[in-house]
Amino acid sequence: MSMKFTILVIDDEKNIRTGLAAALEMDGYDVVLAADGSEGLDIALHGEIDLVITDLRMPGVSGEEVLRRVTTETPGIPVIVLTGHGTVENAVAAMRSGAYDFLTKPLNLDRLSLLVKRALQNRELVLQHRELLREMENKKSFEHIIGKSPAMNKVFEVVKRVAPTKASVLITGESGVGKELIANALHNLSPRKDAAFVKVHCAALAETLLESELFGHEKGSFTGAVARKRGRFELANDGSIFLDEIGEIDQQVQIKLLRVLQEKKFERVGGEETIEVDVRCITATNRDLDKEVAEGKFREDLYYRLNVVRIHVPPLRERKDDIPLLMAAFIREFAEENGKKIDGIDAKARSALYAYDWPGNIRQLRNCLESAVVMTSGPIIALDDLPPSIRSGDEIPSIHIPVGATMAEAEKQVILQTLSAQNGNKTKTAETLAIGRKTLHRKLGEYGIDSRGDEVEQSDDAE
Repeated sequence: MSMKFTILVIDDEKNIRTGLAAALEMDGYDVVLAADGSEGLDIALHGEIDLVITDLRMPGVSGEEVLRRVTTETPGIPVIVLTGHGTVENAVAAMRSGAYDFLTKPLNLDRLSLLVKRALQNRELVLQHRELLREMENKKSFEHIIGKSPAMNKVFEVVKRVAPTKASVLITGESGVGKELIANALHNLSPRKDAAFVKVHCAALAETLLESELFGHEKGSFTGAVARKRGRFELANDGSIFLDEIGEIDQQVQIKLLRVLQEKKFERVGGEETIEVDVRCITATNRDLDKEVAEGKFREDLYYRLNVVRIHVPPLRERKDDIPLLMAAFIREFAEENGKKIDGIDAKARSALYAYDWPGNIRQLRNCLESAVVMTSGPIIALDDLPPSIRSGDEIPSIHIPVGATMAEAEKQVILQTLSAQNGNKTKTAETLAIGRKTLHRKLGEYGIDSRGDEVEQSDDAE
């Protein structure tokens, strides 16, 4: 984004004012002049000004007062102060009060040009970031899903058409693309929005427990069944149910699920009472279910029942137009969470984020920017604040474990970073680490991470 900047020059010496105006206009800036602090303040606080250059020593309203008012009442507008030779202590005091930098008289115009350029580069980043935040708020109106790329606009259109119907929807896409947010939108934009929306993450439950979780059980139906339990389908009656990682369910549960979709009825585990329900079924998977059906691992009749409408959520590498909005959303979220003031991200860091292919998709971008916000020491995120794997453009991040970490902490880093490197694929992660899939899910649960890799009960609204 290239923009025309307006600079306000405040100085009671006419020759200084006109000389600065000529030099700045030659550099391509618009210049506004003020002969005293009072006039300058009026312009700075009420006009469209991007940078203030003010003398410190002026009759009436001083440069110190101009600096104080501008930095407190129009934060984000940099101020460069001018001071007489030999009064550097005044300039240092001004810097402590929030001045961007200072120049001593007689002025070195080359140094002035450089300072102005640097100050306005930061100003441009701040304005870009604010514009992205405004745009993000507009885009966020679609059920908290951020995106403006053509690929995501297609997804939004399908969601809007399908949400009011009763059709079963299968949401496909890689791990971390935001499939659950699409499911939320389908429910919240439907006539069932005031009824229950029940979510089940199928891979997080042992095969023996999944059937009971979905359909409930009667007291004494198996060891540990000390009381009757209503299943998730029963709880979702008149509403919607979201079955995440549907490709993980075994054949026995597939048969019972098919019956619910066909006949809208089922029995609890160990029970004889037939329970009828009216539930809209939304499912999601990062597996290739066509291949699973061909290999006999997933029932073809159930697949067609689930796949009445398919919504494919594209990976982040195919919709990089969405990175600026997502970036602005995550920076704001984590800046507020960490009590920091972040005004934007510099050009080199932005380029690195665009160049990277994001195998872990939005979830990985979110984690990256959380780290960057924590690491940065200033208001602008720089390239060095990003994780090493992003800076280098390496798609398979190396694992960094600090000296002094406990074995439990080291194990956690190995598991989570391997999961990210494997694009969220838990089967490949378990194979790479030479551990069982159930062990992997148990470990993720211990870390406060559910089977999808998201923090439990954490709202990923910005996805």
